[in-house]
Amino acid sequence: MECVRVHDGEVPDGRPHHPATYEIRGPQELAEVLAVWPDEPVAAHSDAGFVCMCWDPAHAGPSRDAHDPRVRELPDAVRPQPLARLLDRDSPDGIPARHRARWAAAAPGVLRGYAEAMARGEETRPPTGIALAAAFTWRGAVREHPLDAASLLAEVAPLRVLAAAPTAELARAVCETDGDGLDAAVRFFASEEFTARHPKHRRVPDGVRDVLLRYARSRRPGDLAVLERRLLRAPGGRVRRS
Repeated sequence: MECVRVHDGEVPDGRPHHPATYEIRGPQELAEVLAVWPDEPVAAHSDAGFVCMCWDPAHAGPSRDAHDPRVRELPDAVRPQPLARLLDRDSPDGIPARHRARWAAAAPGVLRGYAEAMARGEETRPPTGIALAAAFTWRGAVREHPLDAASLLAEVAPLRVLAAAPTAELARAVCETDGDGLDAAVRFFASEEFTARHPKHRRVPDGVRDVLLRYARSRRPGDLAVLERRLLRAPGGRVRRS
């Protein structure tokens, strides 16, 4: 067994930025989950007397790994204790909280306090006055467990920092970030968070535009057309990446 895929579904009033589906892959966490996995499926009784066996993996519905013995699906249904407590998205001791804490601990120093607040479920304001190259690098970094319970946070938290920043600061950060950050920069400048800005706030120096277009042309061709249309030129001379 290499993976337990947990389906939590959508909970409107639940913890913000918790994914509807996430994966558990760490050997220790897998051992914890499998140690409390029931031997028999749990029947959920409705008020009308209907008995639902949907917790049974045999009734879990289609999965992209339906025939992969290395993956076990956990449907969004009634879960017995202590498994329910272990996977409770709001429990400070549960596996989702551990994933969020792991993600926050890996954040760049200037963004770690913000990441920790987001991991606790606080709707905190994005920090300002920081080197935005760190935010690009943070969003573009390759995570060891990209589909864990922090996967949505890993997208949302850096994006909020970038979306709140002025275009001039974002353009400077393009010249200061690393390869992972440049990939994230192309994604951001091609996203609605940037393209929906007023045209006068979508102007960057020619050099910055050239860097982004060149990267998109070679690494992210799907973003190229959007950048060519929506990323506008502004006076400012040629800019070299450091």
